[in-house]
Amino acid sequence: MIQYISQYLEYLLFERGLAENTICSYRRDLYMFEQFIRSFKNDENLNNINRFDMNLFIKELKDSNHAPTSIVRCIAALRGFFNWLTINEYVKNNPTEELEPLKLSKKLPKVLTEAEIQQMFNFKFNVTESAIIELLYAAGLRVSELTNLQINNLNLKAKYVRCLGKGSKERIVPIGNKAIKALEKYLIHRQKLLDKNKKISKYVFLNDNLRKITRQDVYTLVRKTGEKLQKNISPHTLRHSFATHLLEHGADLRVVQELLGHADVSTTQLYTHISKKRLKEIYFSINE
Repeated sequence: MIQYISQYLEYLLFERGLAENTICSYRRDLYMFEQFIRSFKNDENLNNINRFDMNLFIKELKDSNHAPTSIVRCIAALRGFFNWLTINEYVKNNPTEELEPLKLSKKLPKVLTEAEIQQMFNFKFNVTESAIIELLYAAGLRVSELTNLQINNLNLKAKYVRCLGKGSKERIVPIGNKAIKALEKYLIHRQKLLDKNKKISKYVFLNDNLRKITRQDVYTLVRKTGEKLQKNISPHTLRHSFATHLLEHGADLRVVQELLGHADVSTTQLYTHISKKRLKEIYFSINE
């Protein structure tokens, strides 16, 4: 089975163009399934895997307290894998065809108010931290999009950033004057450090060792910033806040979809529910 999993992941990477993070998640899910089948059935013949095995594996995930979102992703990985096996005639029957989808309750994403965003920008940051925080909110970038951002993706004169989203889909996002000023200060600082150490880098954001900044670096910065607000937030909170505030100020849903790089507008529609919920809270607080 491991051989087929490797071939399938290569297919996702080179032919489907899926993001590296997605492929890493699918790899973990499929290897976990392979280990389960090996220990439970002691039989890795793919044609002998049936719906009962699938349901037992899902039950095992639930009993192991895996998050519902992780289980849903795991089911998606298995569906894709066995669809690929069936199309390529590596198996005769697809055991995932009759799997019932796991229903998730749609939780509204956590967002900061505009007042909290303003308060956050008033905190003391160094030039690197300031540029990161400003850009995360100003462009609604995902963490991977920010860490992989390259110098030639920035056009500060034209006031936009070009980034590669999920599935290597490129999009152009305009940015405001505050983010531009923060980036200009940071880029001067960055170039001085590179010149001093006689190094070059194509990446925008660098750590103290002048290497590409990591996801963990960004998560740590945002978490510490949230603590000052007495909020438990992540970089994605700033992305959610970016989208919500745009909609609250009358931006078109399709425009926000393009700015976020969502493939399906239904994903973006979730933010309209946040806006309605916020409006109700404001209304009732005024009329109490």
